[in-house]
Amino acid sequence: MRQISSLWIVLALWGAGLGAAAQFGKIAVIYDLIAASYPQAGPTGLGLLVSIVGFTGLVFGTTAGILVQGYGYRRVLVAALALGAVLSGVQALDLPLTVMLTLRAVEGVSHLAIVVAAPVLIAQVTPVARQGLAMTLWSSFFAVTFALLAVVGRPLAEAFGPGALMAAHGTYMAGFAALLAVLLPADPPSQRVALSFTAVLRQHGHIYASATLAAPAMGFFCYTITYVAVLTLLPPLAGGALQPVLATAMPLVSIAVSLTLGVWLLGRMTAVRAVMAGFAAACAAALILLSFWGHPYGIITGSLIMAGALGLVQGASFAAIPQLNAGGAARAQAAGAVAQLGNLGTTTGTPILSALILSQGSAGLALFVLGFSLLGIVLHLWQAGRRKAA
Repeated sequence: MRQISSLWIVLALWGAGLGAAAQFGKIAVIYDLIAASYPQAGPTGLGLLVSIVGFTGLVFGTTAGILVQGYGYRRVLVAALALGAVLSGVQALDLPLTVMLTLRAVEGVSHLAIVVAAPVLIAQVTPVARQGLAMTLWSSFFAVTFALLAVVGRPLAEAFGPGALMAAHGTYMAGFAALLAVLLPADPPSQRVALSFTAVLRQHGHIYASATLAAPAMGFFCYTITYVAVLTLLPPLAGGALQPVLATAMPLVSIAVSLTLGVWLLGRMTAVRAVMAGFAAACAAALILLSFWGHPYGIITGSLIMAGALGLVQGASFAAIPQLNAGGAARAQAAGAVAQLGNLGTTTGTPILSALILSQGSAGLALFVLGFSLLGIVLHLWQAGRRKAA
């Protein structure tokens, strides 16, 4: 039987990641259309429709790493894609809000399993010399998905209703479940994973006490708490003609820098150093915004440097997982921690930054980014010191 190139497997796994990101994006990009479908929901209910998918990862992120490794990466990934396909198909129907929220909560299980299993498989099938490129490609899955949904998904929903987008997403997930079932090698026999509450707490303690398992996640938290909040709130704060320019350009710059300069840097320095370089550039961008807010060119310059800097952090954080952790089990645990702290960042960042902007204006935004970027550098220096001393 002819061996399948690792390139095609990596691209297929990245495609699965796009489907996982769309589990958030398919609601976010048609937020106003969903609001019309559920007028009784109010801001809280509508916000839950978007964010409830992430609650599973927030609570069970590190536990998922243990379960995925025990039951088999291929087995879990294909099942998660199939579950996502079924849930999206049902969501295409005209459902009551409570039923839709329940389905979205269950969809979080599918999402978490994909984002834990796929990057571990990518690291396993990719030659060491290409792991930086492969993990950087993986890290772009959220930004690429939101861009594609804005171009293709929203027009589809506007033309045929939100149900059409849900059905299209379900078809996509089913297609990748079938594709990866063929492309991925079979798992070894699954191992029984018995988890008690005490065992889960012990595993959390083990992961977050480790200077290798926890380091990627700690840096990634400082990235997610700033990136999503800044992309959401900076363009409206700039206002006027700058708002659409920044809303479009910032995610594109982030992707471009991650896949070009980010890959180049990862060939010349460790992933942890690249993460710290990105945070340092984000600090410089925050100081530019603090100094030149009110001047259009200053706002554009600072915003785009910030987007590019955080793009470096994004890709290098995922590349740090295989660099710091050699075995599949350790990588799964590290990926689970990244999922957990990543969800914590995306959940808390926007409300915190919103409160800072209300009280401090643009200075609050700049200090928010400066503070968490410095924290990211300090955390990585601390963990590097622990690894060196071990």
